[in-house]
Amino acid sequence: MNRGFTTILAAQFFSSLGDNALLFAAIALLKSLDAPSWQIPVLQQFFVFSFIVLAPFVGAFSDALPKGQVMFISNGIKIVGCATMLLGLHPLLAYGFVGVGAALYSPAKYGILTEYLPTDKLVWANGWMEGLTVASIILGAIFGGLLIGHRVEDQVVHQLGGLQFNGGIDTAPEFAIFIIFGLYIVAAILNCYIPKLSIEHTLPNRTPGFLLADFWRGFLLLWRDPLGQVSLAVTSLFWGAGTSLRLIILAWAAVALKLDLEQATQLTALVAVGLAIGSVVAAKVVPLEHAVKVLPLGIAMGFVVLAMALVTDWRPAALLLILIGALAGCFLIPMNALLQHRGHQLMGSGHSIAVQNFNENLSILLMLGAYALMIDAGLSAHTVVIVFGLFLSTAMGLLFKKHGHDQD
Repeated sequence: MNRGFTTILAAQFFSSLGDNALLFAAIALLKSLDAPSWQIPVLQQFFVFSFIVLAPFVGAFSDALPKGQVMFISNGIKIVGCATMLLGLHPLLAYGFVGVGAALYSPAKYGILTEYLPTDKLVWANGWMEGLTVASIILGAIFGGLLIGHRVEDQVVHQLGGLQFNGGIDTAPEFAIFIIFGLYIVAAILNCYIPKLSIEHTLPNRTPGFLLADFWRGFLLLWRDPLGQVSLAVTSLFWGAGTSLRLIILAWAAVALKLDLEQATQLTALVAVGLAIGSVVAAKVVPLEHAVKVLPLGIAMGFVVLAMALVTDWRPAALLLILIGALAGCFLIPMNALLQHRGHQLMGSGHSIAVQNFNENLSILLMLGAYALMIDAGLSAHTVVIVFGLFLSTAMGLLFKKHGHDQD
């Protein structure tokens, strides 16, 4: 743990903290605008759309420049996205613009690990990276929940309203977005101090046609590689289900536990607490060569999600959400490290992570779409929980059946 790696982690923490807090601020802003409920999952779809559309280009962009410089540019785009939301652009469009910055940021934040650290440190480094990312999810949910809560509305915003110039901040969601704007500025400043590493993979041609063809070659290369295939499938499945589950918890907590948006937002942080625990355990006890052995934990995670449908009290609900996160962390971290290792060997870190982001965010887009359709069809929160739990266990079971012996 040296200064360079600490700076990388700190920059990732503040940028991710902003992303996670901004989600809940944007949800609150939609509610204040009396937007229909189906726009909440669509909000996240606007965010991940950039990951899919830009996937053929962000890997090459990440590999063409020093990773710290790419991260700085990405945070600059997020700052502009925050500003447009404050200036009145519809939350769907503004949050989608922040997604452009996040799409550029992701290959750089993971790619720098494979360039900065030796192979035997990748699981350890991923444990730290995901651990701090999870911490930002926890704090983002708590912080975001507090910023959009009644106390901020009654105290801070009321006092701002009495000032001669308050920047047009009249509601708690607007104040939350202003604070998050500052988090992105802190992250951008930290990006300036990330060690400048040599560029490992340069492209002979950067025309759009060449980049699309190059991305397609990388896509096929990872899916045809047995270890690349299983790790790509597992991480895509996890992020699709996990992102949807985050929003499902908000709806489920309102119905089953009678919680308001501020309380439900903070409840989502418990999954991230468990994810942090699972990440630490995986980083210590799961070597890279045994990564595939952890797939049964994904099957168990699906059954724990099913148990949510039986809960009506916040205390057992809290324990279940922590357990869901812990099981997820135990299989996600080794899978991430395996995917980065194989991708770096086959095509370069930026390219492989762009392929990973494409698949993961396509999964998120499809599962959020399924969730939005279930809301529009009038399905109850309990029914949605059962459907997602069964889907997750079945999919992980099929993957284990096919790939369970790939590393034997």
